[in-house]
Amino acid sequence: MEYDDKLIQDAVLALLAAFSSDSGNTWKGFDFEIMSRLHEQGFISDPVNRNKSVWLTQEGLERGRQIADRLFGVKTQGELESSSDT
Repeated sequence: MEYDDKLIQDAVLALLAAFSSDSGNTWKGFDFEIMSRLHEQGFISDPVNRNKSVWLTQEGLERGRQIADRLFGVKTQGELESSSDT
């Protein structure tokens, strides 16, 4: 699946704004609380370590790709036509 970079950019900006103060200041590490929640749900490896990355579990990878396809996927002409038929 090809992804729409503009939609991803907008989603990241929206998340930064959602976690910002009234003055617009946001902490670059806002995702640690979210990462901990994803780990607790079994979607990623433990984010609390010295590594700069985490591993998606098989369930996390499958669910994440489904969500990314739904939110950011670029639809082909055939997909657009079949979705308008329903």
